[in-house]
Amino acid sequence: MMKKTVEIRTLLILLFTAALLLQGCRGDTTGTPFYGPANGSLVIAGGGKLPPVIFEKFAELAGGFDANIIIIPTAGNPDNIDNGWVKEKWENSGFTNITVLHTTDPEEAGKKEFYGKIDKAQGVWFEGGRQWRLVDAYYDTKTYQKLHELLDRGGVIGGSSAGASIQASFLARGDVTGNTIMISSDERHRKGFGFLRNTAIDQHIDTRNRWTDIQEIIFKYPELTGIGISESTAIVVKGDDFEVIGTGNVAVTTIKHISGNNNSFTMLLPGGSYNMRSQE
Repeated sequence: MMKKTVEIRTLLILLFTAALLLQGCRGDTTGTPFYGPANGSLVIAGGGKLPPVIFEKFAELAGGFDANIIIIPTAGNPDNIDNGWVKEKWENSGFTNITVLHTTDPEEAGKKEFYGKIDKAQGVWFEGGRQWRLVDAYYDTKTYQKLHELLDRGGVIGGSSAGASIQASFLARGDVTGNTIMISSDERHRKGFGFLRNTAIDQHIDTRNRWTDIQEIIFKYPELTGIGISESTAIVVKGDDFEVIGTGNVAVTTIKHISGNNNSFTMLLPGGSYNMRSQE
């Protein structure tokens, strides 16, 4: 009798442990998202010329075209960044309350006169360029913390091209020597900002024929979900779900897609939706 009781207890412990492991892989059962922000939302665009619908969705999620919006152009070539031109470009798109926030110095990113502007913002947008520049300027600074706090209070973060990849937890194409290298040799440049956790994000996948490039990352880090976004296209993330807007397609790659050299992915068209937790 004692032996049977011990065996039952051992079985229960094993079942409980398995449940915890499953919970860790797919999020918890309390409704807390495993991938996206619990309160805010993300607009993640694949680069190129973005159609008005993407800016309209970003404005809607922020509270309108008169919402307090911050533009971060830091991924661009620092010799060519013109804050005045960036502001004018966004105002020409209909936004009326634009602040441009830019530095290449992480010490400045840790000063209140810099990061404090995010406290009043309803939305932040990251411009394109090279994503490693964003890591060097902001990762693990007070600015980085304030960006996460903006999502916690229900704000929206968007970005295109490099501004898309930086939103993932793993930074695709973060190597400083070139954007054809999927996994940086520098561990620091493998870290995205983690607004969309447990993912790697690629962009320009149609015009640069990058449909399967992200498989290199998924093979090495099979716990990740890879998301490739075409130009003129964006995903709008709320919790563990996203919808596709714009004119192009989105390719989702998991280890299930590429196990056994299957070399496949899930293709989503404009108007399509996807649940990252259930992978369907």
